[in-house]
Amino acid sequence: MSDAPPLPARRVLLVYGLMGEIVAAFRPLGLDYMHRLRDWLREQGAQPSVVKLPTAERVAVNAARLADAIRAEAEPVLIVAHSKGGLEALAALIEPALRARCAGFLAMQSPFHGSPVADAVIGSKPLEAAAAGLARLLGIGSGEGVRDLTTAVRRAWMQEHRAGIAALVAALPVACVATVLREGGARGRERLHLAAAQWMEKRGHGPNDGLVPVASALIPGATHVVLPGSHIATVSGGSGRDPVAMLRAGLAALVRPGRPPAG
Repeated sequence: MSDAPPLPARRVLLVYGLMGEIVAAFRPLGLDYMHRLRDWLREQGAQPSVVKLPTAERVAVNAARLADAIRAEAEPVLIVAHSKGGLEALAALIEPALRARCAGFLAMQSPFHGSPVADAVIGSKPLEAAAAGLARLLGIGSGEGVRDLTTAVRRAWMQEHRAGIAALVAALPVACVATVLREGGARGRERLHLAAAQWMEKRGHGPNDGLVPVASALIPGATHVVLPGSHIATVSGGSGRDPVAMLRAGLAALVRPGRPPAG
């Protein structure tokens, strides 16, 4: 695999997944969310910033807001998105005019084809109501964004936009990072992810990270990287986790044979 795309002076837009802004706010208490990625990017000379989105809002709403953020940049940007943020980035970038303003798209653990966990939440009226109420209470959107993560909604969206997705992958460096969590690889709060991962695999969803099956995290035609870890492995440090190494692997995957580096 070739080296990662050059980063000095590159504008990088970080796009959070569901509830990412809430987790990020607790950094003084020992939690972090994409902070290590941002700090490492700065050390490489890049200019990263977080796109402020209400992460529990509908994907289409946040995609429009992300599109505005991309248009506001003077130079083409590199987009690094986690989980639900990858869906919003994909929805924005299928617009040809926006692709021209992007240097590359790295999606980490994004449920492009849906999450069985979202199916379980939306399939239970009490859980669905609780998720929506919590989102409104926290001020992170209407909560309708959870429905956008279900397999039925995502499969229909991917099918409807397959031509635009193919055009995006042909025109722009796109890479997807997926992770697999196995027994023995879970530490601390990752144990909750392990229980979910085992539940999903027993129901036929295949290898997964506790929230997103590997097969769901891959965009057809993009470069794919599959690594060990839970759904927080790419964005949060801790025992046994190295999110910067995963970011570097994803950035390296953006440089495919026969294609120049992003930027």
